[in-house]
Parts: sequence; structure tokens; C-alpha cells
Amino acid sequence: MGNAEPALDLSLDAAALTAVLVDIPSVSGEEKPLADAIEQALRALPGLSVQRLGENVVARTDFGLPQRIVLAGHIDTVPIADNVPSRREGDILYGCGTSDMKSGVAVQLKIAAAVGAAGARTPAHDLVFVFYECEEVEAARNGLGRIAREHRDWIAGDFAVLLEGTDGVLEGGCQGTLRAKITLTGTRAHSARSWLGDNAIHRAAPVLARLAAYEAREVEVEGLLYHEGLNAVGISGGVAGNVIPDECSVTVNFRFAPDRSEQDAAAHVREVFEGYPVEIVDSAPAARPGLNLPAAASFAAAIGAPARAKYGWTDVARFAALGVPAVNFGPGDPNLAHTRHEHVDLAKVGAAEAVLLGWLGY
Repeated sequence: MGNAEPALDLSLDAAALTAVLVDIPSVSGEEKPLADAIEQALRALPGLSVQRLGENVVARTDFGLPQRIVLAGHIDTVPIADNVPSRREGDILYGCGTSDMKSGVAVQLKIAAAVGAAGARTPAHDLVFVFYECEEVEAARNGLGRIAREHRDWIAGDFAVLLEGTDGVLEGGCQGTLRAKITLTGTRAHSARSWLGDNAIHRAAPVLARLAAYEAREVEVEGLLYHEGLNAVGISGGVAGNVIPDECSVTVNFRFAPDRSEQDAAAHVREVFEGYPVEIVDSAPAARPGLNLPAAASFAAAIGAPARAKYGWTDVARFAALGVPAVNFGPGDPNLAHTRHEHVDLAKVGAAEAVLLGWLGY
């Protein structure tokens, strides 16, 4: 007989449920067993309607309330680094995905269990729970993006909370990200007669000098301080050990504040490298904090601590593009994501659950 399909017991506390989630491997592209378990657990709750698209699961309440809140989180992880199954030491749980972001998913599931149970009292807002695949890989495979393209109505809402790890701090908006390639050309020659050629790798030196001299901007957007960065993240060139290369490319990454559009960011990079050919190879927009909006202000008050800017790109930008203001708030520590020693402080998992339930009137 084969192994039984994994099951989720939503009566477990959030800490124990996080461990169960970690112990169901779900590397990007291999989320089906976990998506199946989440779907099965949610369908057992009479107060929720549940839809499935690929390895994406969406559940909704329908209390007829005037405002609908989206609670979202991805269920995939980066490749396992000998850190599954999970291991608990006191209040620290180690394992792949503990911080990024199965602790956040556990909080989502606990709230779904509370509001979806038979006879549950009415929360302050109607809710949508989104559990989606392939966040850790290329954007074209992102499950939230697929839902937005094929079933936009499933994730309609007035405000969204992305439970990506923030170490229990409210993080507003996110940086945009852009990658560009600058290609330098020369003339190939034998290295023994280098004067007959023009070394393309040497031509990259002024490009690197501009990067080394670049002063990144700090800018306040809606009360939060964002720090930009423009850095070389790759360089390629060379033909053989005895050939003067005729081509070299430098790849740069620009992390930009949410007061810039993608078009503004691209124009800035082209300005920095004026005189060189600049090819934009990837781009994703930033998202403004939006903490002055009523639902965001209410949520910030429930947390009771100052918000900070999000350094990095998250799917709050995808929600913003759909017209749904969104914030980042989750128990995991983002600095531990993707590491061999990834772990989560279980006290922060319980605290995140308590904040959200209190905000919803539970």
C-alpha cells in the first residue's frame, strides 16, 4: 500500500499546524499534495465556499458584509536543503518554509477555521483566503497571477493582507525591481597579438565605475522611508584562454521606490548608463503603502506598532495593480528565508493569529 494522502487538522494550534505544513514538501511545481490537503480541510468548513484552479485554492465567506478583506499566501518553497522534516527546539521551529511562508499559511488556515466553522459568529469583514502556487519561481508561473487572469472575481476585495514574513511588523508597499543588460562589443583577436583586437571585457570597466560611484536615493513615500539600490548582479564575457573577447555583458538590478513607475525606473537606468546600449530584460512595479486608507489604518491600529517600508518585491504589487490596496504582515523573519537554518519563532505565529482575529472581532 502507498502512503496515505496528507491531511490537515485545523483544531491544532498555529504552531503545531506550521510544523505539519512544513512536513508536507511543496517545492515550487510540486505543491499538489499540500494544495489537496488545504482544499480538503477548507471544504469541511460549512461557512466557506471553495474553488480550485491548478494548485491554487481560494475560499470565501458570504456574510453579506459591506467590506471584503483578502488574506493571501503562497504555499510553495524553495528547494529543500536537508531541512525537512521540521524540528522544534523550545519556541523555535526549524525547517524549509517555516519563515517563508508556511507559518503565515498556518495563520490563514486558523482564521479560516474560526470564521468558517458551523455557527461561527459574524466577523467584522467578509473574507477571501488565497493559497497559491509558484511564488518562488519566474513570475509567469505565479499562481496569484493565474487566478487574476482567469478568475479575477475570486480575489475581488477592498483590502488585502499578504502574510509573507515580516517578523510580525506591518510593512507598507514594496520596492519595484528592474533588471537590465548592458552589452559591450569589441574586436576578437589572438591574445598573443592583442593589439590587433579590442577587448570587450576591458570596455566594461567604465560601466562598473559608474555603478561603484552611484549614490542610491532614499525617499519618503507616504511617511515610510524607502532605500533604492542599483547593483551589478552578473557579468559575462570571454571566448577562450587565448582569445581577446569581442563581447561582454553586465547585468544590473535596480530596486526602486514606489514613487517611480516602471517607465520612470527604466528611464533612470538609461540615464545612468547614457552612451551605452541598455536592454530592459525584466521589470515589476512597486506598490505604494496606502496606509492612509481606512481598512489599512484600522489594521495598523490593531497591530499597535509603527509600520516600515518593505524592502523587496512582493505580491502586494500584484494586488495594487488589480486595484486592491495591500500590506505585508506575517510572522516569519524575511532574513531567514531560503537559508538552511530557516526557522520561525512560534510566539510570533500565535501573536499574528491573535492580531488578525482581534481585528476581525474574535
